[in-house]
Amino acid sequence: MTGSGEDWLSDGLNVTGADSGLWVSGVDYIAGWREARVAADRLNRALLSMGFELSAVRAVASANEDGRGVVRLAGWPDAVDRLAQMLEARSDHDGGAA
Repeated sequence: MTGSGEDWLSDGLNVTGADSGLWVSGVDYIAGWREARVAADRLNRALLSMGFELSAVRAVASANEDGRGVVRLAGWPDAVDRLAQMLEARSDHDGGAA
């Protein structure tokens, strides 16, 4: 996923704590992470198309303790608030349909 250059993951939004924990032998974390990565990349492309900078808000792929893919949204509060406002406006316009 492209964004603010190759260093977009280390631009100040600390998302490393989300995956803290021990890995369990025999659990396929990579498969879950890959699935999450596809979804996170799609969301990041959508965020970029809406005018967001990935240095302000972005989707981050990870896997939980069972190896299931997880996508987390990481962002500065003002950018996340702007995204929430956009989603609320869309929901109001479509009668709540997503």
